[in-house]
Amino acid sequence: MGDHLPLLLASASQVRADLLHGAGLPFDICVSPVDEDEAKQRLSREPDALAMELAKLKACAVSLDTPATLVIGADQVLSCEGKKFDKPRDMKEARKNLSFFRGKTHTLHSAVTLALDGEIVWSHGDRAHLTMRDFSDAFLDHYLRQAGEKILKSVGCYQLESVGVQLFEKIDGVYFTILGLPLLPLLEELRARKVILA
Repeated sequence: MGDHLPLLLASASQVRADLLHGAGLPFDICVSPVDEDEAKQRLSREPDALAMELAKLKACAVSLDTPATLVIGADQVLSCEGKKFDKPRDMKEARKNLSFFRGKTHTLHSAVTLALDGEIVWSHGDRAHLTMRDFSDAFLDHYLRQAGEKILKSVGCYQLESVGVQLFEKIDGVYFTILGLPLLPLLEELRARKVILA
């Protein structure tokens, strides 16, 4: 196809890999060596900028070792009432976070970048706003039992494509952005670069 530049995903996220597979993209995975916890200590405090800086950092780290390859970097930050949230460490923290989110609107800040030969050549950011319903403690207990520890892989403690959808009363945003990969702009850029057919 096109310029025959191979694609690499610099992420361990199964959801992002599934989205790219579902779109029919040929790609390999090379997990970025970036220490995200350390990086967050020195990068921007602003959620949109932080998501973008992390996505760029991860893409560049992999791209430096993979010449003549387009590397996809992506990241997502959740903010709610001025606070930023990371993936929960355990189910106790997941419960605490979900209790904080209920009845409120939180924002998912998602970013995707392309790196080539160690340089960022394209980037795109997007936001989604999700309002959780004011669910009962009984529902929260039921949800945590039903969803299980898979939610520890999600910054918001939910998988929208699964039972997590029951947490919400309103969603304003693109589905792919919510899943952590603004896919349509990425596909458009890959077509423009003749990596995939237009």
